[in-house]
Amino acid sequence: MTETQEIENAGSNFTQVLDAAAKLPGVRINRATYLRTALKRHCTEEQIARAIADSPAAAGIPLKVIADVANTSIAYETSKVTGLSTLAGIPGGLAMIGTVPADLVQYMGHMLRIAQKLAYVYSWPDLFADDDEEIDEATESMLILFVGVMFGVQIAQGGVARVAGMIAANVAKKLPQKALTKGVIFPIVKKVAGYLGVNMTKKLFASGIAKAIPIVGAALSGGLTLGTFLPMSKRLQKHLASLELTKPGHRTEEVEIIDAELIG
Repeated sequence: MTETQEIENAGSNFTQVLDAAAKLPGVRINRATYLRTALKRHCTEEQIARAIADSPAAAGIPLKVIADVANTSIAYETSKVTGLSTLAGIPGGLAMIGTVPADLVQYMGHMLRIAQKLAYVYSWPDLFADDDEEIDEATESMLILFVGVMFGVQIAQGGVARVAGMIAANVAKKLPQKALTKGVIFPIVKKVAGYLGVNMTKKLFASGIAKAIPIVGAALSGGLTLGTFLPMSKRLQKHLASLELTKPGHRTEEVEIIDAELIG
C-alpha cells in the first residue's frame, strides 16, 4: 500500500468515527434554541431575534459577550466530557468497520457539540439544515475542518478561514456546498481527514489498543480532563474569534450576491 493510499484509508476511518458520532442522541445542537438560551442573560429580545435570524455579529452583540458565552459553553462541555456519561450508546446497533469502542465515538460527539456551539455564537450558519439521520457532505467536511483546528492542524485553520470568507461575502445562511464537496476547499478537507486518521485512529483501528494514542487512551480510561478537551476547545474558539465573520455589525451589503462557492 502506498503512503497516499494509507493516508486516504486513515481519513476514511476518521470520517466513519465522525459520522457515527454525529448520529448519537444529543450531539446535534439546534442553533436557534442554543443561541436563545446562551444569549438571554446578556442581550435584549430584539438582539436575540436578530442573532437567530441573521447572526450574532449582524445583531451587533459585543465581542466580550460572545467570549463570555463561548467560555461558558466550553466549561459546560468540558465538565460533561470528563465522565463521557451524557451521551447514549450508538443507536440502532450501528456497526463500525474495525473495533472502535463506543467511548471513542462518544468523545468525538462531545467535540462536535462544542464545535457547533462555538460556530453558532461566532456567527456561522446552521450546520445541520435538516433532520435527516445522515449528515450531508458539506456539513461533514466543515466538521472535519473544525476538528482539525481543535487538533492544531495548520491547513485546517486555512480551510476554515476560507469558508468563513465565502459566507461573509455572500451574506450566506448556509455552508458553501460546492466548495466543501467538489471545489477549492475539498482537497483541504481530504488532507485534514487523512492527518487526523493517521494521528488519532490509525493505531486503534490496526490493533484495538486505545492506550497507544494518548488522547484516546485518556478518554477511554475516564481520565480526560482539563489537559485535553479544554485546550482543544480554546484553540477552536481563538481561531473563530479571529475571523472577520464574527466582528460586531459585520454584514456585507445585500447588493448583487456572487457565487462565492466558485471563488478560488
